[in-house]
Amino acid sequence: MIKIVLILASLFLFTSCGTDASSGYSTIAGIDYPTLWFMVVGAVFTGYAVLDGFDLGAGAWHLFFRKEESRRIALNAVGPVWDGNEVWLVIGGGTLFAGFPVVYGSLFSAMYIPFMLFLFALIFRAISIEFRSKEPMKWWRQMWDVSYSIASALLALLLGVVLGNVLQGMPLNENFEHSGSWLAFLNPYAFLVGITSLSLFMMHGAIYLTMKTEGRLFAKVNQLLQRSIIAFVVLFVLLSLVTLLYIPHLSDGFKARPWLFFIPVLAVLSIANIPRLVTKRKYLPAFIFSAITVGLLLITVAIELYPVIIIDSSGLGNDITVYNGAASNKSLQILLTFAAIGGPLALSYTAFVYKTFWGKVKLDEHSY
Repeated sequence: MIKIVLILASLFLFTSCGTDASSGYSTIAGIDYPTLWFMVVGAVFTGYAVLDGFDLGAGAWHLFFRKEESRRIALNAVGPVWDGNEVWLVIGGGTLFAGFPVVYGSLFSAMYIPFMLFLFALIFRAISIEFRSKEPMKWWRQMWDVSYSIASALLALLLGVVLGNVLQGMPLNENFEHSGSWLAFLNPYAFLVGITSLSLFMMHGAIYLTMKTEGRLFAKVNQLLQRSIIAFVVLFVLLSLVTLLYIPHLSDGFKARPWLFFIPVLAVLSIANIPRLVTKRKYLPAFIFSAITVGLLLITVAIELYPVIIIDSSGLGNDITVYNGAASNKSLQILLTFAAIGGPLALSYTAFVYKTFWGKVKLDEHSY
């Protein structure tokens, strides 16, 4: 079966190609390779935000649970899936490096400190989950609980900080190298995006925990969920106003393609539907709409930026686009073939894992 998929995907990608005269890149169904790979990268990072977003949010709530049993249940709610969710981050980094090496180099050099902090937080979150239950001492478990919760919150915050810097742009020279201060990432707008992202993930994680818990812990999670919804809505409105007033270039994408304005409208409607569903105690639909919200917001970001990926804030016109930042035509062709094969396989595996561990958490001797 896999061989058949491989042959069909290869035939499709290699025989349905044309050439875009304006860009010099081959096309599939009228869409050039760099644009297609831009969509692939966006889809992978969206998958990561949806999947790892809820367990980062659940981890950020961890210290709000006082009892040992409650913390174990919350930890085991994400225990079977957290490491699989992180695979999407690895795939995302790989797709960015392979398809847009210029973007990868410029972004990681400019955001060196946030990415290093992100790496350390990623490591400490993993070892906190694995080490917490290795010893019975209270101080031991408390230490790893603090580490797990702080690392989860920091990861969500840093993802937003990096996104905020990408949205407002960064100074680039003619070689597409970062030419600003190494502390330029510390700015109010990026921090506001970071806090909003954290609140979104905490809401996403709280909805997930309502589906995995029961009894008093469920009641506690439901209270936290109500607070997270309010916090996210307030921060989202504030961020939208600040963006419209102080980052006006982000509306250019919708001015050029006004027919796409329905996407942010759908995002707002999706956000509005979450508290309605929570009030009716329909937590699975609320979780689905929370995931849809994450996806629609990232699609909105992609539309705001395209065809630019990193904006040159110095005003010298050294923007990195999907064309001047992309790999060669042949490289993208091969990469798209692998994406056509690997994408469905990764999705199938993810669906299988979630189906296997569906339902309320029950602690046993194999639990964290």
